[in-house]
Amino acid sequence: MVKLDILSDPICPWCYIGKTNLDRALHKIPDHPFTIEWHPFQLNPMMPPEGMDRREYLEGKFGGKEGAVKAYAPVVEHAEKAGLKIDFEGMTRTPNTINAHRLIHWAGVEGFQGFVVQRLFEAYFRDARDISDIEVLADIADGAGMDAAVVTRLLNSDSDAEDIRNRDAHSRKMGVSSVPTFIVANQHAVPGAQPVEMWEKITADIMEQIAKDEG
Repeated sequence: MVKLDILSDPICPWCYIGKTNLDRALHKIPDHPFTIEWHPFQLNPMMPPEGMDRREYLEGKFGGKEGAVKAYAPVVEHAEKAGLKIDFEGMTRTPNTINAHRLIHWAGVEGFQGFVVQRLFEAYFRDARDISDIEVLADIADGAGMDAAVVTRLLNSDSDAEDIRNRDAHSRKMGVSSVPTFIVANQHAVPGAQPVEMWEKITADIMEQIAKDEG
């Protein structure tokens, strides 16, 4: 098997688009060689724990309403191309994602990581839910087959929060500055939301190389 590490943030629209394209490619190749693991990278590590008003956040980040609209135009275009419906009107707050990353980490321990990552994207972008809210996160955990009571107790503590921050900081020190970033076999970084065709090519090339090595 080939390790595919993915650095991502569940409030990053390009990460949602990138995962969707990757999933579509791998669905076409059921015998693909990848073992996938998701890793934390906060777009806004200094975000207040309670989050902030989304319009205020976007206009501050992109220099006003016009800048925000311009910055999000390609997001809308690529989301539609990927068949994703994003409720931009319903998203009123930009959350702090430390708790979402903690849930992704625990889901990985229990073998539910891919499912939980998908549900976090859907909860935030499709359903406009606040994924910093402990009840929302516990509900997602429950839907994955995790123990919601245990997750709630952990989220009400500081369990693994420092570890998540350290892993995020380590990625930045290694040169990662944006997400999604896909790292193939601990060697090759593939940045950005790549199209389905790119992942099909990458996967085919890797499978061909594996066949040669085994031959």
